Amino acid sequence: MTAGQPYVEQLTPDVSAYVQPDGGWCLNNAGWVTDGDDTLLVDTAATERRAHDLREALLADGAPLPRHVVNTHHHGDHTYGNGVFTPEATVVAHEQCRAEVLAAGHQLHLLWPRTDFGDIHITPASLTYSQKLTLHTAGCEVELFHPGVAHTTGDSIVWLARQRIVFTGDLIFEGGTPFIPMGSLSGSLRALDLLRELGATTVVPGHGPVTDPSAYDRTERYLRFLAATAEEAHAAGRTPLEAAQATDLGEFGKWPESERFVANLHRAYAELDGRPEGAPLDPVAVFGDMAVMNGGEMVSCHA
Repeated sequence: MTAGQPYVEQLTPDVSAYVQPDGGWCLNNAGWVTDGDDTLLVDTAATERRAHDLREALLADGAPLPRHVVNTHHHGDHTYGNGVFTPEATVVAHEQCRAEVLAAGHQLHLLWPRTDFGDIHITPASLTYSQKLTLHTAGCEVELFHPGVAHTTGDSIVWLARQRIVFTGDLIFEGGTPFIPMGSLSGSLRALDLLRELGATTVVPGHGPVTDPSAYDRTERYLRFLAATAEEAHAAGRTPLEAAQATDLGEFGKWPESERFVANLHRAYAELDGRPEGAPLDPVAVFGDMAVMNGGEMVSCHA
């Protein structure tokens, strides 16, 4: 698949979003806040080339190179490019994000061995927090909140209160299918409540175009549909794959990466079985079932 060109969307005079269409696998969003002297960057990119493109876009926007890089979670599309900005920048993340970056290593290489990721140096956060952290940089307060286990075990919400802008990471996939097998269904619903409480007017999702708080409602509809499907199918003794194959996704079937529904069912089943939120699932079963739902082919990396 040929992806569209990344673009910079200026949200306020000091905040910009970096959007990578089409927002599919490995095409995440990033963004920065700057006062012309200091810059804080939110997330990087999946490949060395795309991380350098992000770097050049930031400089072209008049921002100096970042002193801080915040990772919203550990997935490689948000962290693989960290090394392009270090050691000049300090990488900041939730403590579990750091642990998962180290544990995952070059995980995207294993999923998509034919993708040219470039020279990727796994670079975890050197500054971590557990519940909340406020960074005084780039001319403003940047608040980091850990919502609990949600998309992953180490998510961070990046909140700019003065600008009323929130970077959600992959708690929100605008126009795309959520992906929670490494996190929690119930935790993802709780995270939406936290996002609503912030009162943002502008929402920068982890994937897809910049949006507004109506994205929370769209995400919640999907998650509650997933929960209802899981409860019924689990009680009937159907496997996640059997349940997914028998489910009419309706409006959600039009969302890209709809094969993620079966992966999300695996997480929902685990919670119905009483397993802890974020407990590791069998990746072979999860990605194998997605391949079946994708017509027998492994999902493709768009980067």
